[in-house]
Amino acid sequence: MKHISAYIFYSFILVLCSFSLMAQEKKQDTMTIQIAPQRYGIRFGVDLLKIARTVYDKNYKGFEIVGDYRLTKKYYLAGEIGNENKTTNDDRVNFTTKGTYFKVGFDFNAHENWLDLENMIHLGLRYGVSSFSQEINSYNIYNPNPYWGEVPITPGISKFDGLSAQWLEVVVGMKTRVFNNVFLGFSFRMNKSFSNKQPGGFENLYVPGFNRTYDGGFGVGFNYTVSYLLPIYKKTAPKVQIENNK
Repeated sequence: MKHISAYIFYSFILVLCSFSLMAQEKKQDTMTIQIAPQRYGIRFGVDLLKIARTVYDKNYKGFEIVGDYRLTKKYYLAGEIGNENKTTNDDRVNFTTKGTYFKVGFDFNAHENWLDLENMIHLGLRYGVSSFSQEINSYNIYNPNPYWGEVPITPGISKFDGLSAQWLEVVVGMKTRVFNNVFLGFSFRMNKSFSNKQPGGFENLYVPGFNRTYDGGFGVGFNYTVSYLLPIYKKTAPKVQIENNK
């Protein structure tokens, strides 16, 4: 009986020692990684699509500057400012729109970067405002019996100044770092106008910054950007522990 009790006692001691060794091995397999400091600064760039369109489209001239400022780990203050000069040849009217626009809002970065990456998959919101003019170059009068065809009419002076529009814009896009401080980005935008000052007898079919207007005051747009990050300061990231369960 004594031998059995001693055997049970020593077996219990061996089991405790085994658990202790396993705990020590597991503790030794835990690694601590210091994540690279997060950079905060101003990022500014241009819309490459507008520059390219200015080159190949004789009816369009435009330029847009984009920028953002990192507020927190996930949130960025963002905005765009630009100028457009576009001649539109619609079914019955040919007109030229000239003006400037400004957008301001924020972006939320939903992407979880690893180590020192600074890529973005973002969702954002903008408030946009535009000041512009419309000039009617020619128009066609509807003829229910077009035996001789429709002859375009060129008005003497049909220019409307002091027009304006305001809208909200939902933005979905991404940015990726291709060099140390250089980023390429793409975004898709859906717009909803809530204020639109129009001339008498003529609709604003195109608004700088908003693009082509559709029924219900909706519009869409997209851009392809190259930007440069100017770092201002860094924030130290917390350490991350990784356990190896082998």
